[in-house]
This record gives sequence, C-alpha cells and structure tokens, in this order.
Amino acid sequence: MSDDQTAERNVEGVGDYNGPAGGWGALKAVARTVAEQMKASPDTRALLQMNQPDGFDCPGCAWPDPKHTSSFEFCENGAKAVTWEATVKRVDPGFFAQHTATELWGWSDHQLEDAGRLTEPLRYDPETDHYIPITWDEAFARAGATLQALDHADRAEFYCSGRASNEAAFLYQLFAREFGTNNFPDCSNMCHEATSTGLPKSIGIGKGTVTLEDFETTDAIFCIGHNPGTNHPRMLGTLAEASKRGVPIIVANPMRERGLERFKSPQHPTEMLSTHSTPLASAYHQVRIGGDMAMLKGMMKALFALEEAEGGVLDHAFVAEHTEGIDALRADIAATSWTWIEGQSRLTREAIESMAAVYAGAERVIVCYGMGITQHSHGTQNVQAIANLLLLRGNFGKAGAGICPLRGHSNVQGDRTVGITELPAEDMLERLDAAFGIASPRKHGHNAVEALMAMHEGESKALISLGGNLAVAMPDPEACFAAVRGLDLSVNILTKFNRTCLLTAKETLVLPCLGRTELDVQAAGPQWVTVEDSMSMVHASRGKLKPPGPQVRSEPAIVAGLAAAAMPHTKVDWAGLVADYDRIRDGIEAVYPDFHDFNLRVREPGGFRLTIAPDNRVWKTPSGKAQFFVHSHVEESMQGQPLLLTTIRSHDQYNTTIYSLDDRYRGVTGRRDVIFANEVDLAMLGLAHGDRVDVTTPAGRTLKGFTVIRHAIARGSLAAYYPEANCLVPLDDFDPASGTPSYKSIPVRIDAAA
Repeated sequence: MSDDQTAERNVEGVGDYNGPAGGWGALKAVARTVAEQMKASPDTRALLQMNQPDGFDCPGCAWPDPKHTSSFEFCENGAKAVTWEATVKRVDPGFFAQHTATELWGWSDHQLEDAGRLTEPLRYDPETDHYIPITWDEAFARAGATLQALDHADRAEFYCSGRASNEAAFLYQLFAREFGTNNFPDCSNMCHEATSTGLPKSIGIGKGTVTLEDFETTDAIFCIGHNPGTNHPRMLGTLAEASKRGVPIIVANPMRERGLERFKSPQHPTEMLSTHSTPLASAYHQVRIGGDMAMLKGMMKALFALEEAEGGVLDHAFVAEHTEGIDALRADIAATSWTWIEGQSRLTREAIESMAAVYAGAERVIVCYGMGITQHSHGTQNVQAIANLLLLRGNFGKAGAGICPLRGHSNVQGDRTVGITELPAEDMLERLDAAFGIASPRKHGHNAVEALMAMHEGESKALISLGGNLAVAMPDPEACFAAVRGLDLSVNILTKFNRTCLLTAKETLVLPCLGRTELDVQAAGPQWVTVEDSMSMVHASRGKLKPPGPQVRSEPAIVAGLAAAAMPHTKVDWAGLVADYDRIRDGIEAVYPDFHDFNLRVREPGGFRLTIAPDNRVWKTPSGKAQFFVHSHVEESMQGQPLLLTTIRSHDQYNTTIYSLDDRYRGVTGRRDVIFANEVDLAMLGLAHGDRVDVTTPAGRTLKGFTVIRHAIARGSLAAYYPEANCLVPLDDFDPASGTPSYKSIPVRIDAAA
C-alpha cells in the first residue's frame, strides 16, 4: 500500500514487503528456523546433504535436482521442511501424560506440530482422555483385530501422503490389495488429479513431459496458476537463468506474487551483495479466478486468426500426423466470442493477443501450471485446454518444449507410479498377482472425496493413513471431522502429531515413523529409499541422522507389521521384504516394466528417467494419436454472488503444515485471519482495508470475523488461507472428471462483520 493508504489505516500484522523472492530475507528465515527447531544440534549439517547424490531428497516439493549439484542445493522452504523434521523437540509419553486430548484440541495446528517429534506408539484411552504409550506388538494386534473384524475389505480406506517413498507406497498398495480393496484416497486426489485424469486422454500419459534441461533451451515459458516462491522455490533459480538468457516468461495468475516478479539467489554471493535482483515475469496478466479457460480459448482464437492472416503459425505437419480433433476445436473457438472471453477472464483482448503473439513467435515453449488450474470444478478441462494450446504448434517431442505440471509433495508422483491409485489398470494387477501370488480386487476403489463420504455415511469403518493430515486437508471440516470420529479404527503413521489424530475413533493409534533425513537400519543393514520427482526422474534418498528415539520405525516396517497382523494367512513375505529394500525394488521391477534393472540403475548418481512416450511423439491413446478436446463455454458458476474466492498457502506453510503465522512475501505477520481483496471491489462494496468481515457462500457456509486487506489481486477475486477457508467448500463440490475439490473457485459475498 502507498504511504497515504498506510496513514489512512494501519492494520495489525499487515504491511509491505519490498524485497525480492529469496535474498537476505530467505537467509534470515533459514537461520531463524534452524535456531528455533534444531538449537545447537550438530545435525544442522543435514542441510548440506539435501538433494545431493549421496544424501536425502528434500521432504518438501518435487522440483528436480540438477545433474551437477552445488554445495547448497536447497531453498528456504526446503530448509524449513528439514528443520521441522530434524527438530530437537519431542512429544514423548511425558508430554501426553501432561496434556489431555481435549486440551490439545484447543491448540492451533501450528502448535500441535511444533511440539516436536513422536517417539513411541500411542493409543487413545477414552477413560482418561490421554494418549498412552503401547508396544508395537500391541499396536499391530489392535489394528489387525479391527481390520479382520470388518465384514468386507471395502470398509477400509488406505490414505497415502505424497511424502511416502516408492518402497513404502509399493508395500502399502500391496497390503491393501491383498487385503481386498482398491480404496486409495490419496493426496493426488486433492491437487493434480486433473492432470492424471486429463492428460492421458490428451497425450497418453498423466505426467509432465519436460526435463530440467528443457528450460535451458526453451524460447518462452508460460506460468499459469502457480506460485513458485512459496510452493517450489528452487524453480526460481531455473526461471532466473532463463530470464537472464532473454527468454520471455509470461505469467497468468490472479494475485501478484513476488516469486513470479523478481528473485535474488541466496546461493550466489555476488548477487546477494548487489542492489539488483533478477526480474522474472516479462508480462504479468492478472486473470480472474476461474477465468483460465477463457484466457486459453482467447489465446487459441488469436492463434487461429494469425494463421489465417499470415500463415505459418500452426504446425500443420505435426497436427496432421500426430493429432485428431482440430476441426472440432477450430469450430468451437470460432463460436467463442471475445465478449465472453474478456468477461470471464477479466483480461482485455489486447492482453490475450499479446500472450498469443509471444507463443506464436517462439519455436519451443514450456507451459507450467499448478493448482490454480486443477482445483476447480472444470480442472480437468483446464489441463486439456493447455494441452490443446501446446499441440497446435507441435510443442511436444522436441527439446525445450512441453507441459510442466508442478507437483507438490516430493514423491506424490512416484506414489501414483508404483500403485497408489483407486483406478488400477488390469495389466498392472495381473503382474502384481503373478509376482506375489495374491488375487487383487478388480472393483474400482474410493478417491479422497468418495472415502470421506463413505466414512461419513458409515459405509467405511477403518482408516489407515500413511502420513498426512487427511481430515484437515479436505473440504467441509464439519463433515470430515465427524466422519473420522465415527470410525471403528483410525491409524496414523506420522513423524509429528496433528489434528487428525485428535479425531478419536473407537480405536485410535498413532505410530511414529522415520523421516526422510534419518538412518533406517533393518536386518540386512542400513537401507535407503527412492523417490520420483515432477519430471519423472527416479533417484535414491539416503537418510543419515539419528532417529528421534529407539521406538521409531520406518514406514515400510510399519506397513509390513500392519499387513501381517491384518492377514494371518498372508502369501507375502513381509518380513523378508523389509529386511532388505532391494527386495521391494525387485518387486516394483516385476510389476512395472519401466523399472527394469531398478536396483542397478538407481544406484547411479542422479538415478534414471522413466519413459515419457510423448517425448518420442508416441501417444498411448486409444487411436494412437494426441487428442484435441472441445470444452464449450466452460465458466465458473457465480450462483448470484459477486465474487470468487480461492484458497492459498502462506510462505511459511506446506500443505497443512504451518511453520509459522507469517507470510513474508505478502506482507502478513503473526496472523492468518485475513481476506485478500481488490481495492476497487472493496470500494464498490462499501468496505475498507482493515475492516472485519464475514464471508458467506450461497449455501450459507460462513467464515466470520476475518480482516479484509487490500492486495494486488484481480477484480472479482478474493483469497484466504487454506485450510482455514476449507469450511466454505462443501464435500460434494468437485471436478466430476477427476474428483478434485474446488478449493480455488468458491462463489461468495463479503459483508461487514455482524
């Protein structure tokens, strides 16, 4: 805000941040979090092992590691993730003897996780309202007895967080399928399921097609609906290098985000000492929330017009040889008016045509996108529209070009690759059954929304959570909290205690697991795991730090212990698999041909890349060709409300993990009860910066007593923090194609607080 606006009203905890992304602010933040979490521990050296060939993979985002790593291959938020995990703080039996579950419910989500690392298996004792320590044998026996008592395997839900390794995730899906269900509510269901659903129909694979090296040769980068400064900060270095080469970086995002505007690398001393930072976005278009489809159609309309006027814009040879459906797309775009495009996107025709001109003038283009594209009721269609745009000029199967979905957690893509899916392919199940002598179920299982609905309706009675904070991450907390509380069994495999643990079922267990940074010793000696980054590179991750306690076990060991207890007559040698993780990787190789020579190839520094068929212009669609998809007049339903609200993460947050109450790049300190709004919208509504407001949806869902603050956000758009604003999203508001909840486009009105 300007000086005169500041004088008009000072709002507690709200100000300006004038620095670049990165820079001294990032270094100070790292130093502060190391001091707070790790004190004087010698384990601070762990940061130097992060993302190194012989070290551990960052437990934060899935941005790939460069082939030639530096000594400091980590970012501010990666450092926070490590120190959060490697903290010296402990929640041991003494902690739980001191605090009842009722008392802990009153703590904030930040306070619960900030209390420290779990050290022993726990069960909730309803008579005393305390969590009490139990042995591993008792924990497995209690969980196994409840699972065996279910009248059908489909009454169990197996949730998986994206931080689980390939080895843990593969054992987990083997456990569930031998048990008899494909119920795999997964964190992918809440973020990039639209990618996994939409891209296979467009280009034959549900993943991105670019590599890190493609950013070195691209001619233009489009960033749509994502915020790298907070969600994948190591990408900033890649964007900065492209910017220095003169590559145009075109941004389309409702909010002005510092991580898309300018950057100063904390790893470059000369840059840190300079007064200058690297500009990132060469053009910044503040598209209205939910207006991405209209914007993309506008770009295609402009491209078709350029082709008609000048020729040579479309790649006719590529389109003819490799695609189907362009005539239907052309007809749909011709029937789409500029009036509709401008009205839905809130961008001018001139702005959209300028974007199209950059695209048309670049031989090799990368389009990056995040959850600002996927978390809508038409998220799958948004993804396919981006694929349409890239197909028009043949931007697949050549260096420097392709589609780049920006995944969240560090192995969310790998978990899906090794079987965490409610929609398994028949050939995969056949190979799994042959390799392990089991009979996998063929009935499709539940995704995250379906799982919570089944739990709420009493159809599902058991929940095993391999990481995560499921009930807090989902929409409609009132319904989701009640759903978990109504279960017969809730098992939480975690490094830290969180709110889902406090939603006590008839039997509630909390099982402490090793973190990514920690040494994992099994019968055959020290073990290591593998992960897949967002560009399909599979590589090793080797933890080396001392575990937080002797009772803490690895995720594979816990999964195997639960499986053996739940299935006394199992056909799987669970103990043998856990004794030596090479055996797990042999199993992955047997089920997934693309993992051939897995144990050999993954031992090479940097690992190996899985096959991405579109790189070779091979399209694994029913027709063998890439598909153009038509989406006629997709738009967000305002339902009579003047504004659309999107949920966002703060800079000191990763998914539901909140490191602090600050959001440095947006100028917010010590609070999360704010609504970001456009200054003109506020004036039209008779509101002012700093007013307390109530936010209401058409169905009467409310967020009460928040402070509205002026921000550089598109007209007609609001933003509030996740998960605080999840109460505004009903459980049944999701993309029907992918099941992804509509966190990013909530029709609301705001009024002065009652």
